[in-house]
Amino acid sequence: MKHAIDSRMISKKEMLDLFADAEKIRTKKSSPLKGKILASLFYEPSTRTRLSFESAMYRLGGSVISTENARESSSIVKGESIEDTIRVIAHYADVVVMRHFEEGSADRAARVSAIPIINAGDGVGQHPTQALLDLYTIWRERGSIDNLSLAIIGDLKNGRTVKSLLWALSQFKDIHATLVSPKALRLPTAILDELAETSLVLKETDRLDSILPLADIVYQTRIQKERFPTIKEYEKYKSCYKIDEKLARTMKKGALLLHPLPRVDEIAPEVDRLPQAAYFRQAENGLYLRSALLKHLLL
Repeated sequence: MKHAIDSRMISKKEMLDLFADAEKIRTKKSSPLKGKILASLFYEPSTRTRLSFESAMYRLGGSVISTENARESSSIVKGESIEDTIRVIAHYADVVVMRHFEEGSADRAARVSAIPIINAGDGVGQHPTQALLDLYTIWRERGSIDNLSLAIIGDLKNGRTVKSLLWALSQFKDIHATLVSPKALRLPTAILDELAETSLVLKETDRLDSILPLADIVYQTRIQKERFPTIKEYEKYKSCYKIDEKLARTMKKGALLLHPLPRVDEIAPEVDRLPQAAYFRQAENGLYLRSALLKHLLL
């Protein structure tokens, strides 16, 4: 693995190796990336992804150069291409973590880059490191990823985290996923057709209440306001699936409620205190998983 662009490019063995290394990083401080530089290049907003990568790099002994709002503050404003930007940054850093508003942008960057590119989200495309930390959370809390029933909820049409998660899950055994969304926000047919060629067992529904008690993992996502053409269109769907305490308590014993964050109103704050709520632990896990990934790509 030279780059981390697409969940389909990361093998099951590589995932499990990353999980094991993340566990070691939790308990043993070291500086294996001393002298290495991470370029943090974000054309879209980010909190957890950007800060966890930057924190990971510092904790491993490396350094960070960063542009937080590259869509407005980088040479893209002057018309510079992604390819030229990456060719230049490769002289300044040892690895680039990039979020961009165009699907396929990370792949374009990787094709010309002399250093590793990490896709931190490319429009409605993919977000592979989120999928890695999602699976790491499941692996850490349950001891295994095989033999799972999942409910994946929300804006599946625009949700890059969902696409990456499904591709990553497709490498494991006996995975059953129910995709819960309004018909207008279902996973695109082309992606469903590709996933049908894997071992995943998928079904679609627009009902949440009947699915929740059956799932080992409930993966809630927000309705993505920024992906809708108008506010009026967004308003039609923004509160279509909301998990409150009463609904969360219908989940079976030992089930996990995950969310890639940020949340808006799709999980009520009173759910946070329930044992099912694992999304803040999930966010913490991202620091250690991304630390392991940086080591994997740079050493």
